[in-house]
Amino acid sequence: MTDHDVIVIGGGPSGMMAAGRAAERGLSVLLLEKNDTLGKKLLITGGGRCNVTNAEFDNRVLLEKFKENGKYLFSAFSKWSVKESLEFFNSREMATKIENEKRVFPVSDKSQSVWNVLVEYIKKEGVEVQSNSEVTGLEGHLSGKITGVKLKGKKILHAKSIVLATGGKSRPETGSTGDGFVWLKDIGHKVIEPQAVLVPVALKDEWIKRLQGATFQNIRLTLYQNGQKQESSAGRKNGKLLFTHFGISGPTVLNMSQDIGELLKYGEVVVGLDLFPDYGHDKVNTMLMDLFAKENKKKLKNALSTLLTSTMSGIVLELAGIDPDTTNSNVTREQRLKLIQLLKLLPMNVKELLGTDKAIVTSGGVVLDEVDFKTMQSRLFPNLYIVGDVLNIDRPSGGYSLQLCWTTGFVAGENA
Repeated sequence: MTDHDVIVIGGGPSGMMAAGRAAERGLSVLLLEKNDTLGKKLLITGGGRCNVTNAEFDNRVLLEKFKENGKYLFSAFSKWSVKESLEFFNSREMATKIENEKRVFPVSDKSQSVWNVLVEYIKKEGVEVQSNSEVTGLEGHLSGKITGVKLKGKKILHAKSIVLATGGKSRPETGSTGDGFVWLKDIGHKVIEPQAVLVPVALKDEWIKRLQGATFQNIRLTLYQNGQKQESSAGRKNGKLLFTHFGISGPTVLNMSQDIGELLKYGEVVVGLDLFPDYGHDKVNTMLMDLFAKENKKKLKNALSTLLTSTMSGIVLELAGIDPDTTNSNVTREQRLKLIQLLKLLPMNVKELLGTDKAIVTSGGVVLDEVDFKTMQSRLFPNLYIVGDVLNIDRPSGGYSLQLCWTTGFVAGENA
């Protein structure tokens, strides 16, 4: 006997999408959530603004962002991709806007808008939601089929199909504690141990604390080890940088964090900050010379504050060993060259990556060869569907994580 056609475990983005789509097909759907409310992590994504997707409509280009894992995703993304996601939200009166690097946000700048659409969707389609329901495992796998879901307190719920949408291990305070990985291993699936991949970086430099809360919109970061420039899989793109009380964050940093973590295994890592990525050294030199000539009686600290924030200009002068009260007309050639060097390559010494508790995304999860991406079915158990962050798929910051959730959630809901 089955209690429902489909049980979805996990009320995050992929779980809500899967539950809504399955119910839309006329199935009886139960959504189990261990928190007291749905979508806790969704509400804090993108700094509370929620980067809904990335407005790259060419699936081939989009899936290149997923690196070698992209080849698994073509089938799923051919059924539901960026266009469908935007239509889904826009048709439900959530207007969206496109920002840097094709990042899509709600016009409201509130993740609550995304949450509202999803919750209204599952409510309208008649999904039964059971919150404060902690699942402890999957039942019946020895028969080659998952027959039920074990709840804390030993109660077992039965369904024809189970969708596993329990998330990874990032931000465990939201409920993503890796439970699904344990259950998958218990029933014979191979799971790659999760690691933090999109994670802020802690720095050793004391001056960092003076910049807490400061945001720089157009910078470039380069990694160095033993004085040698290191290639980063994130490339050398201009981007946004946020200074925090412990170090640095923001999209550019998050996308480099996995490379930083790898380099740290072999020694000290320096992140070089280019404050004028669109200017070469010669152009920065010309800019400074023009500034000093035009404002020759002004103090250097005041002149530099027209190019940078006063806090950053003070830090640059301190690192250059130049008295900030020096008048522009008295700046020596050697001092000017030192300033150029720091404006183009300000060294920031890495202490460590923050842990999975601060990660935006963790890598790891079920091995992709064990999932049929045409349906999101487990290849070991045909009535088990695996979606979202439970899959071992690395992806950059920029809306790709949520798009993966919308796509895999829809495909599972379509087929469960």
